[in-house]
Amino acid sequence: MVKLCKEVSESKWFQNSVTLAILVAGVLVGIATYSDFSNRHEAILEILNKIILGIFIIEIVVKIIAEGKKPWMYFTDGWNIFDFIIVAAAFLPFGGSSVAILRLLRLLRVLKLIKALPKLQMLVSALLKSVPSMGYVSILLGLLFYIYAVAGVFFFSENDPIHFKDLQTSMLSLFRIVTLEDWTDIMYINMFGCENYGYDGNMDLCINSKGVSSLSISYFVSFVLIGTMIFLNLFIGVIMNGMDEAKAEMLLEDRQQSGSEATNIEDIENKISELQELLSLYKVQQKKG
Repeated sequence: MVKLCKEVSESKWFQNSVTLAILVAGVLVGIATYSDFSNRHEAILEILNKIILGIFIIEIVVKIIAEGKKPWMYFTDGWNIFDFIIVAAAFLPFGGSSVAILRLLRLLRVLKLIKALPKLQMLVSALLKSVPSMGYVSILLGLLFYIYAVAGVFFFSENDPIHFKDLQTSMLSLFRIVTLEDWTDIMYINMFGCENYGYDGNMDLCINSKGVSSLSISYFVSFVLIGTMIFLNLFIGVIMNGMDEAKAEMLLEDRQQSGSEATNIEDIENKISELQELLSLYKVQQKKG
């Protein structure tokens, strides 16, 4: 039984069947957003959801049995724990106002696709490995935001209270600028003054119009160059480094698996040769006798 389950869990057709079930589960969740259609075909959709849940339960049971006398080894893999939680959550007593939670848990089944596709799994591993380094880059970016936000309040709060009235408003405006969303409009307001650009319909807020052309250009262009160009490349570099580490780990795991398989084959060949030697010695002794 253990051997059969191990063969099934490692077989290509079983993995493809689970992947297909995940895709169907994703489609069913999408169909649920069309309330009229889902209400008309509620019975069919519920049956399909139960079939999908049954497939996921079979997957877990097969993989646990495949571990033989050590079923707890199934839970040493983080992705297996994730699968188990998603399936187990389906048996919680949801109802009434908690139906939305049940739908959300069904939506999480789509994330099982990450485990089913090794390339996606590698990408997620790379992102997770990049989180610590991205944290340090984020601290640097936060310092840059803070410095420019304080400077923006000092320079432009009187002319442009909509975008630089206080520190928190200035930080929000800088976030808009770093996304390159109409950042030139904010620059032009401070280049030409609020009464000449950008305050149509908000002239009651334009109390002290004062354009500072050279200062505005230096401030906004330098922030875009540093915040968008340099820090974006830093994030990309960190993620690429994480990708290299994830690839190296996957290659190492593949080599270890192939090495263990080779070792098993060598052990079998050695035992066969030993048996042949014993058999030949036995035949020689019989002839002498």
